[in-house]
Amino acid sequence: CVIVSSFMWHIVFPSGIAACEHRHDMPPNHPITNFRALLTRRQEFVIGGYTPSDKRGRPFASLLLGEYGPEGLRYRGRVGTGFGAREFERLTGAWTGRKTSPFIGVPRAVAKDAKWLRPDLVAEVDFTEFTDDGHIRHGAYLGLRPDKEAKEVTLESPQQALPRPEKGEETVIGGVRISSAAREVFPKAGCTKGDVARHYERAGARMIEIVGHRPLSLLRCPDGIEGGCFFQKHAGKGWPNTLQRVEIEEKDGKRAEYLYATRPEALIAAAQMGTIEFHIWGARTDRLERPDRLVFDLDPDEGLGWADVQAAAQEMRDVLAELGMASTPLLTGGKGVHVCVPLRRTNGWDTVKGFAKTLAHVMADRDPDRYTATMSKAKRKGRVFIDWLRNERGATAIAPYALRARPGAPVAMPVTWDELPDLPRAGCFGIGDMAGRL
Repeated sequence: CVIVSSFMWHIVFPSGIAACEHRHDMPPNHPITNFRALLTRRQEFVIGGYTPSDKRGRPFASLLLGEYGPEGLRYRGRVGTGFGAREFERLTGAWTGRKTSPFIGVPRAVAKDAKWLRPDLVAEVDFTEFTDDGHIRHGAYLGLRPDKEAKEVTLESPQQALPRPEKGEETVIGGVRISSAAREVFPKAGCTKGDVARHYERAGARMIEIVGHRPLSLLRCPDGIEGGCFFQKHAGKGWPNTLQRVEIEEKDGKRAEYLYATRPEALIAAAQMGTIEFHIWGARTDRLERPDRLVFDLDPDEGLGWADVQAAAQEMRDVLAELGMASTPLLTGGKGVHVCVPLRRTNGWDTVKGFAKTLAHVMADRDPDRYTATMSKAKRKGRVFIDWLRNERGATAIAPYALRARPGAPVAMPVTWDELPDLPRAGCFGIGDMAGRL
């Protein structure tokens, strides 16, 4: 840590960035670039209210925060990311409501829908800077500070921000040179190419445990998600050597070179090439004909709600458990859930695919009003499609912790079965939630 005046700045390593913002690494000639890290601020604030949420399972959208000064509790902004199910429960169980605002200087637009609380609780928040109005910019909740009295949280003077690189400048993230880091990839979310690379730096070690040594299919969006996106699974000229190659025989008998990753730098290097999504085989390169991962993709018809998907996932879990198979849910970042089963590498693709197909059709035959195991759009009307086709040789599924090329920059997030009923939707996690999840 580096203490600067009354602020504590900290160097943020892969687990530390908690928001996606118009912000980039230091210029290449800045000495702190050698750390390949960003600087953000971590500070305590008093919780004095919240804005309600219209999302199921989420008791509030954001916390309203302040600091004590000579005139009272001064409003300092709000924070709406970094909360897990347990934190929601902890916060709502700890606070006490009140009828009037405890703050000075709350903007009218914020106060209009706010619910007020007794200013007893202190939250620790990670953020980039204060706005010209003195409000938190790009804040993320880190946790409560029960050791700190609210009255001890006093106003602090913001320091001058460090210079930012101009648009188009290169920067180094995780040891990989990223060009045009300022280019927007998710325009409505304000996320840049540099933010994508930082996400894979942050999640890379965990991802490699799952993604490592698996043939990849990459969704590349060189001009952002509003430009043209395309899948690439074969290695081409100009691809960095940090991504490994493996030769695989395809259905037509011809052999082709596929990409795979063995270390986090490979994921960052792929982000440099415009990759947003990583899709993975169900087998690893050392034993390609022996899958070790089974995936059931529960894809709801457009007329169904999130509760239908949750119920389908839980039923799939129970059916697998009856067969002695433990499973894990993965929120896809889209509309559905993947129910994932780890396998011993004892059976070939035909056996695994045959099992997946049979189980999907048994569930559909047992409850035809709720499920279908057929891809036909007509037969999917009002039902959840149990997609078993991801379990054949050469098929892929979205990788855990991968970004999705969708508005808002959602992340495909592994969750627990205990968490699933309380989560509001399949795309409820984003870049700003990664620090807490990891």
